[in-house]
Amino acid sequence: MKAALWSALLCLLATADFSAASDTSKATKPLKPCTVRSPTTERYFDLNPIHRKPKDPGDKRRKEDEAVESWHARGYDYGANFTINFCGPVVETLTDVQDLDRDLWKNVSAYYEIGSKQYALGLESYEPIFRGRKLVLNYTGGSLCPSKRESKRALFDPNDDVDERDDRDKEKDRPKEPERRKTTVISLLCEKAEPIAKTSISFVAAVDECVYFFEGRSPHACGGVEAETQALGPGGVFGVIILIAVLVYLVGGWVYQRTVMHQRGWRQLPNYQLWAGIWGFLGDMFIILTSSCARFLPSRRGYSRVSLGHDSGRHGRRNDDEDRLIDNLDEEWDD
Repeated sequence: MKAALWSALLCLLATADFSAASDTSKATKPLKPCTVRSPTTERYFDLNPIHRKPKDPGDKRRKEDEAVESWHARGYDYGANFTINFCGPVVETLTDVQDLDRDLWKNVSAYYEIGSKQYALGLESYEPIFRGRKLVLNYTGGSLCPSKRESKRALFDPNDDVDERDDRDKEKDRPKEPERRKTTVISLLCEKAEPIAKTSISFVAAVDECVYFFEGRSPHACGGVEAETQALGPGGVFGVIILIAVLVYLVGGWVYQRTVMHQRGWRQLPNYQLWAGIWGFLGDMFIILTSSCARFLPSRRGYSRVSLGHDSGRHGRRNDDEDRLIDNLDEEWDD
């Protein structure tokens, strides 16, 4: 009974240690790209399913995340439509991106096109963040924003009689404004209204033609429970459980035999008599099997000694002497 209590106590301690270790590892485990965990609800958000990849020309099978085009948002009164991808560059090939090095064209995640010119709204980012309870994805480092002076000048009628020469002189005296680049802010909302919810994105506003706001709706923005990836398979997990049970049995039985029963040596093992009997039985079976198998082994082959003639004669005389001795003994017994 006491041995069972010791075993149960050790099992509980081992379970507590494993649970504490799993909680600690979950808190410190780095997140995959394009995933985030809500700081308020602890829900897990994975935006990788809505990231579109270019189709592999060598693979004839079409995958779910492979597409010919990126996501599109209508610009309405802005004068241009927008092309966007989530957590990665756009699928389309860009040919003339303004105010951006050619090496960075392949990293553009949002852009719009006017004529033959393309304007980047930000480079790829794989880190969605939370602003309170809002899930937000930011793209920065796009094409250059127009200066504030140009934005104000665009509000006036170009046919107005204004002394542009005076304006140019004033601009020379002013300090040069720091360069700003176009930025994209995407607010992601949960979409569950339809029977089969789909992902969509819509344009909201543009501030000074520099900061662009979009609203995305997707079932993948609803969050869920993170699917833990097991490092061990079912067989490995079962083996670990068996190993823990054996360790608990051995340690618990050893403590009980040593402290309660005051045993020493091999008798400290739990159920020593049982294991000793099993070991003796296995040893006997091994001896029986080896001796039985030895009978079927072939005898040693080779030359045998040839007996000589005088040896055979001596052996015959010895047998005669033994026979006479036996006859004499029989006669004495009869008398």
